[in-house]
Amino acid sequence: MPAPTHDRVVAKLQALVRIPTVSDRDPALVDTEVFDRLLSELAAQFPLLHQHLELTRVGTHGLLFKWAGASSERPIVLMAHLDVVPVDADAPWQHPAFGAEIHDGAIWGRGTLDDKGCVVGICEAVELLLEQGTTPMQDVWLSFGCDEEVSGTSAPAAVAELERLGVTPWFVLDEGGAIAHQAFPGVEPPLGVIGVTEKGLTSVELVAEGRGGHASTPAKNGPTARIATAILRIEKHPFPGSTPAPTLELLRRLAPHLPRAVRPIASSAEKITPLVTKALQVAGPEAAAMTRTTVAATTLSGSPALNVIASSATAGLNIRIMVGDTIAGVLAHLRRTIKDDEIRIDVIEQSEPSPVSPMDEAFELLESTILDVFPDAVPTPYVMMAATDSRHFCAISDRVYRFAPFRMTKAQREAIHSYDEHLRVTDLIDGVAWYLTLIARLPR
Repeated sequence: MPAPTHDRVVAKLQALVRIPTVSDRDPALVDTEVFDRLLSELAAQFPLLHQHLELTRVGTHGLLFKWAGASSERPIVLMAHLDVVPVDADAPWQHPAFGAEIHDGAIWGRGTLDDKGCVVGICEAVELLLEQGTTPMQDVWLSFGCDEEVSGTSAPAAVAELERLGVTPWFVLDEGGAIAHQAFPGVEPPLGVIGVTEKGLTSVELVAEGRGGHASTPAKNGPTARIATAILRIEKHPFPGSTPAPTLELLRRLAPHLPRAVRPIASSAEKITPLVTKALQVAGPEAAAMTRTTVAATTLSGSPALNVIASSATAGLNIRIMVGDTIAGVLAHLRRTIKDDEIRIDVIEQSEPSPVSPMDEAFELLESTILDVFPDAVPTPYVMMAATDSRHFCAISDRVYRFAPFRMTKAQREAIHSYDEHLRVTDLIDGVAWYLTLIARLPR
């Protein structure tokens, strides 16, 4: 099997990171020339991939490649996305956000982890195999969306195209989990977390309206006060907790690596689920988010001036819906909790939680590949907290998984969508090796 080379892979990721492909919910605000440049750069960096694979454009700049295999009975889809979130100009980046500079053995920049690292990992693995004249055992499809960060249309368009062609993927693999270090309190080895489902994503706006007026004569319970009260009520009354089956399996697998005092609890988590749920809720934000639907107040707007009382105040809520909950149930909970019928709840976007994918032969293939490339890791299923393009592929495949084959520390995970995003060079190389191994192991 071919091996990735350091300088070549690093240069490819640097070239992509330096192109600021920032997506936006308003298509008029998207710099299409930047995305054109990225597609041209992809073609230049991966010439054999573009020469030998069949390409279909989806959406504005999305790409769907077909690599014909020896068989089309169990095709797979490898996914990543080309767009990135904006950079906060006031954030304290140590190195330029789109500089792709190398410092301390890492490539720094927006998109290194989310998600151009996966784009390069997949494409370089395919390019290396093409150089060797390799034909995969099964058809391999590559789906690269251009608007994942804004819940855009390119992924649904790719699904529609595959459906039109009659393609039913054996499994789909997108970003999501990772080789996560410092992922669980008291666990020393890294976890190879594979998302077997993901939370639903719903964004709403709370809108309160009133007379407004001059700030020198304020009245009680104006729009901004009512919105503030609503946010506090939501925070004080979280959604009920529960522990779904993938999380119980995660705990079972972690039990041998936990401190001796808590091993019995983890190993018998299915029998004492309420106790486990309470324990997770006090173990930190990451663990607590595994147990319930979460609500984050993310945007606020009100008066246009300091001396004007707002006639309308708005709060944006980002809601991640737990497996087992529903959009309808979430909206009902918000209405009961707010206790203000005059506050309007506008739904901006919505998607239900994804179905739970099975832990069968396909999952075991991912698991064994993790152990081969990252022998110190503990492979495990989990419920992914964030939303990915892969949720759309549940319409055509029963096996949709979420895993990025890179080691990530807690600090690196916190840098995603924040500042100082970076990927270590050695971890990029290992990621390419992981995709190479996966493709080589596809069954006949």
